[in-house]
Amino acid sequence: MSTTNSTGSAQFDSLGLKRVINGRSWVTMLGGSRMPAEVQQAMVDAADTFIDFNELNRRAGERLARYTGAEAGLVVAGASTGLLVQAAACMAGQDPDRILQLPDTTGMKDEILIYEKHRFGFEICYRTAGAKLREWGKGEGTLAEQLAAAINEKTAAVTYVFGPPFTCDLSLREVVAVAHEQDVPVIVDGAAMLPPADNLTAYIADGADLVTFSGGKGVRGPQSTGILAGRADLVEAARLNMSPHASVGRACKVAKEEIAGLLAALDRFVSMDHEEEWATWRSWSETIVAAGDDIAGVRPVIEDGESNRQGPTAAFYFDEGWDGPSAVEIQEKLASGDPSIHVGVGNDVGELHVSPVALEPGEAEIVAQALRTELGR
Repeated sequence: MSTTNSTGSAQFDSLGLKRVINGRSWVTMLGGSRMPAEVQQAMVDAADTFIDFNELNRRAGERLARYTGAEAGLVVAGASTGLLVQAAACMAGQDPDRILQLPDTTGMKDEILIYEKHRFGFEICYRTAGAKLREWGKGEGTLAEQLAAAINEKTAAVTYVFGPPFTCDLSLREVVAVAHEQDVPVIVDGAAMLPPADNLTAYIADGADLVTFSGGKGVRGPQSTGILAGRADLVEAARLNMSPHASVGRACKVAKEEIAGLLAALDRFVSMDHEEEWATWRSWSETIVAAGDDIAGVRPVIEDGESNRQGPTAAFYFDEGWDGPSAVEIQEKLASGDPSIHVGVGNDVGELHVSPVALEPGEAEIVAQALRTELGR
């Protein structure tokens, strides 16, 4: 492997791994996001220290509470752990016997209501805690009436999932109103909803009882961290249902170095100039979309709407008359190169997109050149 195509890690190079240029965004399968220097330094500083872990959790949680506007917070081992301990907290609470009993939910409220258009792969995290998912939204009457009718004596919580594919005609605030009328908590998955920074407080302000975010992705902390915030009693229950305690969440261990890194990342995230960062991303996307200029059958655009939290994204759409390789074929060809360039394809094979958020200076030009070559085949 040439020096130019080094991964940047001596250990990874020794394993024979290829350098990857990440145009897919903050995805776990490619390693998440790039941690800024101050985040890495915070982790190094914490590595050779000893602390009282319960005190660390409490003090770090106070910082998260300030940033989210919640009563309390907890650093968790990724947003997926946030989902797991949300469910555990709503079912077992702070009862030590019930905590040890999970995932056996005998004698507990153990159903989580989920809107039919919010079903998603990571709901397995709720089930890992022992919860049963029950769908609502296909009955008669208004959605509010359907939700109210779906709540029963077994309902532990109502979940609300945010993300580009998910829609619901009932707002989070409206769901909260219905659920709270029957004393049922509402738990939110906002894993990929940062940025914008305003979302840190938005869901708590709308009445959610527990909210989880990824600590990696746009926050750019350690990819294995997550943020949990909400009602003080439920956050404490979540803490008791997670490592270092003997509980269903024992395997979800978050290290002191990771907590330090996440706090540094959050400090940066809430104070940084996001507009300046987006301007850089737009410039890189302009370089990339230029690769499709003057190629018949290709429509290159920059997608930059408010719903696009992952920056101005370079997208290529292929017309019906396009007779070149499919988006999937181009994706596979780029990934097989050295360096390996990873890009995304849409649900329609006639769409290819490149997110700039994980690129480094100089990589947009490499991506553009490789795309130009493949589009010209």
